[in-house]
Order: sequence, then C-alpha cells, then structure tokens
Amino acid sequence: MHQDRHRHRLGGAAFPVGVLLCLALGLSLLVVRFRPGGPGPADGFVDITAVTAAAPAPPATGPDASTGSYAEDCGRNREGHRNADNVVVSPGTVGGAHHVHDYVGNLSTDADSTDDSLAAAATTCTDGDRSSYYWPVLRRTDRAGTAVPSDDPHGNTGEILAPETVTVEYLGNPWSKVVPMPRFLRLLEGDPTAATDGGAEAGAQWSCTGFAGRATTDRYPLCPAGSLLTRTLDFPSCWDGRGTDSPGHRSHVRFPSASGVCPHDTFPIPHLRVTVGYRPPPPGAFALDAFPEQHHSPLTDHAVFIGLMTDRQAAGVAACLNENRTCREFG
Repeated sequence: MHQDRHRHRLGGAAFPVGVLLCLALGLSLLVVRFRPGGPGPADGFVDITAVTAAAPAPPATGPDASTGSYAEDCGRNREGHRNADNVVVSPGTVGGAHHVHDYVGNLSTDADSTDDSLAAAATTCTDGDRSSYYWPVLRRTDRAGTAVPSDDPHGNTGEILAPETVTVEYLGNPWSKVVPMPRFLRLLEGDPTAATDGGAEAGAQWSCTGFAGRATTDRYPLCPAGSLLTRTLDFPSCWDGRGTDSPGHRSHVRFPSASGVCPHDTFPIPHLRVTVGYRPPPPGAFALDAFPEQHHSPLTDHAVFIGLMTDRQAAGVAACLNENRTCREFG
C-alpha cells in the first residue's frame, strides 16, 4: 500500500514518482535550452507584418537644433574580428563577456587593449576613425557552431551570421548644438541581463528593412522575402562633461528625454546609432549570444563603443551636425 502511493502508471507500467519528476525536469531543461526569448518560441518571435508598434516619431526641433547627420563606412566585419572579450566591462579577462562579439572599426580590440594600443591600431573605417564598435553575434541555431578565439560557449551554439550591412551614423540633438565627444569615451547601449533584471536599461529595437520606419519590436522579427532582419542600437547622447567612463559605465552619460532634451548638468554630444542587417535565417532558427540565464532573449541586445576619433575628427563630426549638413564619409 505504502509503495503504491509513490508510484504512477504510464502506458500500463508503474513508475516511481522520483523517476517521473526527473523525466519532467529533464524535458523542461531541454525546452529552456532551446527557446530563445523567454517563456516560449511564440513569445520570442513575431511576424513583422503583425507588429503594430510604430517606430517613435522624431521629436519636434527647436531654433538651436543640430539636425545634421554624419555617416561613415566602417565595413561589416569581413575581417572576422570576433572574440568573447569585453574590454570595457571586463578588462584583462580573456573570454570575460561569456558570449561572442562582432567588431567594426578598431582591428585590435580585445581583453588586453589599452587606450594607447587602440590609438595605434588599424581600423576598418575608411575615414580613419579608430573607434571600436561591438555587439553580440547573431547565430543560426540549426547549423553547426563557429569556432571563435577566446570563446567560452556557455550555451551559445550555432553558425555565426555575418552581417550583410552595418551602418554607423552620428545624429544631432533636436534642441541644442552638440559638443564633440571626448576621446576614449566609453558608451554602453542596452542591457545584457534584461530578461532577468526587469530590463530598465533595455533598448532592443528589432525590425526588417522596409518596415524600420513603421514597426519595431523587442522580439525577434520574422521578415518577408527580400527584406533584411535589422537591429538598431541607439547610444546615450548626454554627457556629464567630466569623465570618459564611470563605475558601472553608465552614470557619466544619459539618454535625453523623449523630446530630446538632455538632463540638467549634462551636455548634448553626437547621438551614435548603429544599425546591423542580416539575411534572414529560417523562422525560429536564430538567436543572440547571451549569458546562460538569459535564454537568448532578444531583450538582451546591447552594444559597446570606445571613442578613438582624434580631436580634429570629433570636432568635424560636431560641426557637421551643428551646421545641419548631411555628411557621408565613404571610401
């Protein structure tokens, strides 16, 4: 009798409760392991044609607005510059990011980089900008993995998708002139732990070409034929005027309000926007590299910037924006 109370029947056979619990736990772990984006695939992916949330309209401009734009060609990482380092957050720790980053711009960025080594390195930017721009790779999960130096997979498996396009653009401020970015400025965009910490710093903006001005989402978009999958990374653009970094790497810069006004005691700097486009993989068969507990959530998209423009280059960008010009620096 006592033994029967601890057994359940499955297909006519008796199984101890403990065995059933182990089987259920194993199946639940498999579901978590292969489900990008949180509670389930339906919550991680969305058909872009079904997205009703429009991209935010540009704020109104004031008489002192800096409405110019400066775009530069930094390539799309055909060089294959990738590693699992993050010199801003985990300097000196090889593999410290626990997920792989794609880089454009500075060709030397790794865990051991210094301001001096970065300033002396080559760059992929045709205008000579040695700044470092990087973000987690996107993988096709139905294909075998790609080996990357200093990669500690932590569940990040699959073929790394090479970007089809990378757009690096600096924009002005709708209410004020901008001051040049200081050299060696560090900027973080997004929140790599957004799936578990409430996502206060999350900034994920996913879309598809042809829809970017009409629909953005914080889920993985499923794009129609002929459209590229895109991720847009908007960096903070209000600087405290003092340091190029801070504890936590965020408090020295802020985001402007929805109207574009910078917080008190901060100065508008050029607004960096990076847009990365990919040839769409099969529906449901792609995911961001992420920390294991984040389950590849699209909310965790993020990027890092280290400013290496010379003072002259940075002043030129600010002048372009403040003079309301459209500048394109392409080789």
